[in-house]
Amino acid sequence: MPLPTGLLESLTMTTVPNTFLVRAKNLHRHAIVVDTHCDTTQRLLQSDWDFSAHHDDGHVDIPRLREGGIGGVFLAVYASGPVEAGAGIAAARTQIERIHQTVRHHDASLTLARTADDVRHAKAGGKIAVLIGIEGGYLIEDSLDVLREFHERGAAYLTLTHAFHTSWADSSGVHEELPPLHGGLTDFGREVVRELNRLGMMVDVSHVSDDTFWDVMETSSAPIIASHSSCRVVSPHRRNLSDEMIQAVAQSGGVVQINFHAGFVDPTFPPIDPQVIHEWWKSDPTDRQPLTDHITSLSVLIDHFDHVIRLVGPDHVGIGSDFDGVPALPAGMEDCSKLPNLTAALLQRGYSEEDLKKVLGENVLRVMEQCQ
Repeated sequence: MPLPTGLLESLTMTTVPNTFLVRAKNLHRHAIVVDTHCDTTQRLLQSDWDFSAHHDDGHVDIPRLREGGIGGVFLAVYASGPVEAGAGIAAARTQIERIHQTVRHHDASLTLARTADDVRHAKAGGKIAVLIGIEGGYLIEDSLDVLREFHERGAAYLTLTHAFHTSWADSSGVHEELPPLHGGLTDFGREVVRELNRLGMMVDVSHVSDDTFWDVMETSSAPIIASHSSCRVVSPHRRNLSDEMIQAVAQSGGVVQINFHAGFVDPTFPPIDPQVIHEWWKSDPTDRQPLTDHITSLSVLIDHFDHVIRLVGPDHVGIGSDFDGVPALPAGMEDCSKLPNLTAALLQRGYSEEDLKKVLGENVLRVMEQCQ
């Protein structure tokens, strides 16, 4: 449901003077802006959907990435699960190949990136870096050989769980509380973490249970990321991280990439029946309708960035929007072209351009370098 123009302005740009927006857009032109989690891969699977066209629906396409000044985007590989034997691997292979095909087809605008240097070279060459994240350890189907295959095909991180437990790691759940199955990581789960460290893939703790999180922190020898998670103190959703968890990520040298979903960042967001959300996820991405008329202000999202920076400093926070994967976004953040609104709001709160360069992308590039 689109917001009336006057209301949208009252929630966003009337509180962010134009001078800040001008500075933000200029900063995006010169900085490297990286979003570590977009679900646009599901749209790429549609044979008649054109990534190079500007769309009125959804959140991400090449024109809007350009408009938002985004230099790198992680496309999530995901399959609704749990999955039958072989189905997860097959779905992941198909999606990885489709990402490769998309980059080849639009090579004037896109380049496949595996490393931080690849992202920097893409920016210098005027291209958008496309990176791959595997969203859910169930997709490797308990095989380290499959994990190695995904890494060889360009995957830069593995999200250990999704909305359900795997055979080796407990999930936080998303819309429903999940009773523990393993009490964290199993022995094989710890082996997965160690193999990710060896390969140079980032370990992603978004979606994991608290027990799994702490087992990861004990096991990993490399910095940890939360590719799309927000702050539990600001909004007490089970998908968010506690202050102790944020501090642990920072102590590892890692980064918390803030999720934009209104249901995660806004403590006043009304609950939606999990089955309704499940059906929304299964629906045609080009035909999805808003699930609520609740309006979340941009300032609520900014509070999450502000909280992490105040808690652990500007070296440990970044952007993990969850674009094309969530049913509700804050006003002023309707798609990736609006990302300068976020930067303008952070500038208005007094953050320096040097610190915001870290938040926009340099932090996650540093972690990639340290892991690789």
